[in-house]
Amino acid sequence: MIRSYLVFLGRAYVLSFSGSRLFYAWMAALTVVAAIGAHEFCRQLVQGLEITGMTDQISWGVYIANFTFLVGLAAAAVMLVIPAYIYRNKEIHDVVLFGELLAIAAIIMCLLFVMVDIGRPDRFWHMFPGLGKLNFPSSMLAWDVVVLFGYLLVNLHICGYLLYMKYLGRTPTLLFYMPFVLISIAWAISIHTVTAFLFVGLVGRPFWNTAIVAPRFLGSAFTAGPGILIIAFQIIQHFSDYKISEKAIYILRNIVTASLLINLFLLACETFKEFYAASAHSSSARYLFFGLEHQGHHFGSLSPWIWTAISMELVAAVILIVPPIARRMAFLNIACVLANIGIWIEKGMGMVVPGFVPTPQGTVVEYFPTWSETLICFGIWAFGLLIFSWMLHLAIPIMSRRFKAA
Repeated sequence: MIRSYLVFLGRAYVLSFSGSRLFYAWMAALTVVAAIGAHEFCRQLVQGLEITGMTDQISWGVYIANFTFLVGLAAAAVMLVIPAYIYRNKEIHDVVLFGELLAIAAIIMCLLFVMVDIGRPDRFWHMFPGLGKLNFPSSMLAWDVVVLFGYLLVNLHICGYLLYMKYLGRTPTLLFYMPFVLISIAWAISIHTVTAFLFVGLVGRPFWNTAIVAPRFLGSAFTAGPGILIIAFQIIQHFSDYKISEKAIYILRNIVTASLLINLFLLACETFKEFYAASAHSSSARYLFFGLEHQGHHFGSLSPWIWTAISMELVAAVILIVPPIARRMAFLNIACVLANIGIWIEKGMGMVVPGFVPTPQGTVVEYFPTWSETLICFGIWAFGLLIFSWMLHLAIPIMSRRFKAA
């Protein structure tokens, strides 16, 4: 058994560096972008967080915005796991591993964004259970670390075991993976819920002090994740011989449609609460949507962002709820892209930054990411895509039985 596993690892290593010219070009391009991001991160290590747009007043920026979005992206894998393993939908069952591989890549990117945000990555070991002092269970940050690392390990086990059994041509033993599948369903919901509680628990920031944050996070997550998978499935079909059922894409389309409408409804509810019974605590929402007047100056750099995001989500919703348009793959792709960009803005810059404006002292300081921050973000996204592409490069031949034990 150990010998066959070592042979599998050796052959997988060789397969990792075998591919077409297009594969080499794609991986090389991602490597270059990731290296540029790593270079800027090294510069941040030397000069400190002063090279970012963050300040004492706004200590969370585009790093945490990406972290928030990616946690939802990882949690969205549950929308494939439930129909595949619980309801035994064959169309989804054939591609559920792709969703779990996306979750692995997303969690790795989440951890990288946390690392670059803390400023002192040499102290990152304090966040590891058993090494650092997590103040568990009183600290919400400790809960976030536990659920993120736990979700990563669960998905690594499920994907690794199922792919290895597929490589051997054996039927997987239910006892070795089904309990972890059931755990992953609850765990996927918990990672985004705990992330929402990180915001809600900061009582000095009234913009986040609402019980609707967690449902909004889940609604956006179940829109963004399946939307990205719809595009990824088409890319896989185009550049490989692996066939994906159109029914799987249509099921994901229905999930995206329902989740996007729920997300917009929750956004409308939150907006009504902020503006109908306006108070001093509504100043962050006013800054986000319309800007604030302070000491004779108008501050409203985020207003174009949030209105662009809402417009994109509304256009995507119209495309998805009109059957003749939604059935056309080109329009479906447009809707998925618009929904993801809109949700990234809404749950990123539109959620993180306004919570700090104005400050508890009543001052208004605006934030905009610097070029260094942007390059670091591009580098982490490129590294995540590199990991995801590499995992797909190994998984597709195994699942199509072109790469199997002798």
